[in-house]
Amino acid sequence: MKYDIIVLGSGPGGYVTAIRASQLGFKVAVIEKESLGGVCLNWGCIPTKALLKSAQVFEYLKHASDYGLIVKDFDKDFSAVVSRSRGVADGMSKGVQFLMKKNKIDVIDGFGKLKPSKKVDVTDKDGKVTEYSADHIIIATGARSRELPNLPQDGEKVIGYRQAMTLKTQPKSMIVVGSGAIGVEFASFYNSMGTKVTIVEFMPNIVPVEDVDISKQMEKSLKKAGIEIMTNASVEKVDFIGNIVQATVKTAKGIEMIEAEIVLSAVGIKTNIENIGLEEVGIATDKDKILVDIYNQTNIPGYYAIGDVTPGQALAHVASAEGINCVEKIAGHHVDAIDYGNVPGCTYASPEIASVGLTEKQALDKGYEIKVGKFPFSASGKATAAGTKDGFVKVIFDAKYGEWLGCHMIGAGVTDMIAEAVVARKLETTGHEILKSIHPHPTMSEAVMEAVADAYGEVIHL
Repeated sequence: MKYDIIVLGSGPGGYVTAIRASQLGFKVAVIEKESLGGVCLNWGCIPTKALLKSAQVFEYLKHASDYGLIVKDFDKDFSAVVSRSRGVADGMSKGVQFLMKKNKIDVIDGFGKLKPSKKVDVTDKDGKVTEYSADHIIIATGARSRELPNLPQDGEKVIGYRQAMTLKTQPKSMIVVGSGAIGVEFASFYNSMGTKVTIVEFMPNIVPVEDVDISKQMEKSLKKAGIEIMTNASVEKVDFIGNIVQATVKTAKGIEMIEAEIVLSAVGIKTNIENIGLEEVGIATDKDKILVDIYNQTNIPGYYAIGDVTPGQALAHVASAEGINCVEKIAGHHVDAIDYGNVPGCTYASPEIASVGLTEKQALDKGYEIKVGKFPFSASGKATAAGTKDGFVKVIFDAKYGEWLGCHMIGAGVTDMIAEAVVARKLETTGHEILKSIHPHPTMSEAVMEAVADAYGEVIHL
């Protein structure tokens, strides 16, 4: 079987790549060993947001009296919450199946292994091996939960994100190791459901990739919600005592012992590059990543890699953008290299976090003279009316030229607001232009304008 393009993996990198390639007139096949949509759609981005939505609705019920409402005799059905999440994921996966048919893309079920001369062997569930070939092969095999040597996952008491989404019963207590996006999202969900949650973070601040002001606000909000947080701490080992997991935690003060029913390991990801034929083909890797050029070409002509398996940010929208760029370059289009400095990051805990560009510290370390503005949602009419006053918008500008260096938000719905900063930075918009762009009132988004006004000494509502 010969194709123009074969895509190995059908996550948000792979299936988007395949669709764009088909739109460009290529004959395309996708190889998938599990479920269309990959981890993001089936076990990550989408089902976790469904869980978090259920948690948000439950929080509204618990605080109904704050809105002048009386709600009696309400409770949660944990298994139904999990079932709804799986239903959402299944529905989205069926949507990808429809898109494959609509775009006349062949879906090949099985495990794909690369071979020289732009060929792939696919082993199906019965063990049968079929060889396929293409002019171009794009690797989009993604990543999985990383395991620490001292925190091996048994899938029952020490779990990764997959098990965290499908527990049959709600644990009374949970230790979350790692406070990146995955860690704080699950901590937020389980805490809202009533589980006693403790976060253990190795770095001095939780959500450590964020601006330090964001990290401090997130810690304050999570603690107010009842989550215990240990920073500058590491889980050295775990022991099992009956149905309890006892974690030995090294802290600045010494060793502490903490217990919980479940330990969730959320310490990052491991790329899926084993046994896919990289060595046989001669494709270069470094530190668990496939090396590529700015158009995602590997060192071997005709082989490309996108998404989590490459050195860029491990984000669904990055994988999609890389795949589109890759096939448009193959088609001979003029393609601008992706600006990895203008990629937004989002965390969907409560409160949400969204950011793009440089943090304040990064801007200063790069030698910029900066203007910084901040607007708290406590001063926002929309946030006050909605009862979501936690958080703020922070903006950072180059004082000399007005370049928008960074934007950092924490609060309700901020993941839907960050695109304004991304587009503005893409268009090289200055602070003055944002300030003079009329924002609707009352909205959460006008906090962006107010933060910019604060940076330039013109803020009205502070």
